[in-house]
Amino acid sequence: MTDAELVFVGGAVFTADAVRSRATGVAVRGGRIVAVGGDDVRELIGARTEVVDLRGRMLVPGFQDAHVHPVSGGLELLRCDLGGASTEEEYLQTVAAYAASHPPTGAEGSEWVLGGGWAMSAFPGGTPTAAALDRVLPDRPAFLPNRDGHGAWVNSEALRRAGIDRDTPDPADGRIERDADGHPTGTLHEGAMSLVNRLVADPSPAFLREALLAGQRYLHSFGITAWQDAIIGDYSDLVDQGETYRQAAIDGTLTGRVVGALWWDRTAGLEQIPSLVERRERFSHGRFQATSVKIMQDGVAENFTAAMLEPYHDGHGHPTDNSGISFVAPEILNEAVPQLDALGFQVHFHAIGDRAVRECLDAVEHAIARNGRGDGRHHIAHLQVIHPDDIPRFRRLGVAANMQSLWATLEPQMVDLTLPFLGAPRDAWQYPFGDLLRSGAVLAAGSDWSVSTPDPMAAIHTAVNRQAAPGHEEGDYEPFLPEQAIDLATSLTAYTAGSAWVNHLDDSTGTIEVGKAADLALLDRDPFEGPADRIGATRVLQTFVGGVRVHAADDA
Repeated sequence: MTDAELVFVGGAVFTADAVRSRATGVAVRGGRIVAVGGDDVRELIGARTEVVDLRGRMLVPGFQDAHVHPVSGGLELLRCDLGGASTEEEYLQTVAAYAASHPPTGAEGSEWVLGGGWAMSAFPGGTPTAAALDRVLPDRPAFLPNRDGHGAWVNSEALRRAGIDRDTPDPADGRIERDADGHPTGTLHEGAMSLVNRLVADPSPAFLREALLAGQRYLHSFGITAWQDAIIGDYSDLVDQGETYRQAAIDGTLTGRVVGALWWDRTAGLEQIPSLVERRERFSHGRFQATSVKIMQDGVAENFTAAMLEPYHDGHGHPTDNSGISFVAPEILNEAVPQLDALGFQVHFHAIGDRAVRECLDAVEHAIARNGRGDGRHHIAHLQVIHPDDIPRFRRLGVAANMQSLWATLEPQMVDLTLPFLGAPRDAWQYPFGDLLRSGAVLAAGSDWSVSTPDPMAAIHTAVNRQAAPGHEEGDYEPFLPEQAIDLATSLTAYTAGSAWVNHLDDSTGTIEVGKAADLALLDRDPFEGPADRIGATRVLQTFVGGVRVHAADDA
């Protein structure tokens, strides 16, 4: 028998297969897994075989992030990255240091300070002010989206250049934060971001490529071997990166396996569908397949744009007249999804509020009624609030629940900006992963990076404990709705086999089985052997795609 090129021996292997079998050895040849077993795998070790000792470690299938923004995250890493700070003063210090080290060069747009990654919980009401930003940037315009990408912090110079004043109306899909007299205060929500962002020059193709490769390296460092890029198109401070991916796939620098979700322009209608078909054909190449369409059906709960069945509360238990925004009218959604489904597209929905979730499920139901049950593997991401009546519809309609598990915890944004405004009983309907599992729904998982860390083990920790992972705590809180916790094996499987199913990559990846691609992640410990409150401390030592090492930690 021909020797293997790469062999893992002597430790724990989590296969994520149908029976969640365990092994102690894996052999790889020609980029594929050729043996899974125990000591018998050693028989494939030859003179040129690389042997990796698993003692005290665990081998798992490569993680697959079913909802992530690597180019946007890469741009933040290369620009004014606020992700490492947590208070207004720290943000201002970061902005000031960045501006000082990146003076205007005279090139078009170089005077703008771009970046982002601030947390709403750092500011009263979740809304930073232009006045604060003016203290460090009195003359240069700034556009800094927050971590979730649903709002932006701008200074007075940016407002002036955009012509935004008390007489500027709110766009239909957004809101300008204002003071008591109606003057803009410096936070732009949702579609209002475009009032300033349209002034910012697009990044060059070379800079987009650099951002993609930076984002890819970062994802590989967390054991991520495949992902679904949740926006391929123009949105907020992001420009269409479809050509960036295509070129990286052609020249071989794209080492991950990627599904691209083409952005559904919510300012347009059904007339955009032919262009989506054209872009799918134009961009898809090799490891990049633009076979999904992203529909953002609502906003987020913290700025009251998540679409709710009942109005938000005012923080004192009294209902308001605001129930959020459905970005795509249900009558359009119910026509668009059947058409996309008939054309072979997967639909990747963003839905935070219970009304948005129901509208997305209704649209899939319309598609099934018209087209029959196909293999679209449509999925809904985020799923913050789900009405209990809609839980069983996921399994019945074949819609996957795309979890961002890291968010299912108590922290200042949840405690101060969400719970008081949802009120009972909705506050107990959040992130119901346990109920979805018990209902038989397919579970997939993703991070939404750069909104939050792409570390799968941190998210898995929260899914199991309903508390923040070590190093991600923002206070001392009890577990959040612990009855909605899921077990470690289920969460690991969601982040591997579940996401592979969503990505239509399950025939070749997602589990450790003979014949499948050797997409693997080597963990520094077996998380099943330690206490549950240390799951999130697990690190990735090495990452392989098709048997090729794409990441190695310094101590690997």
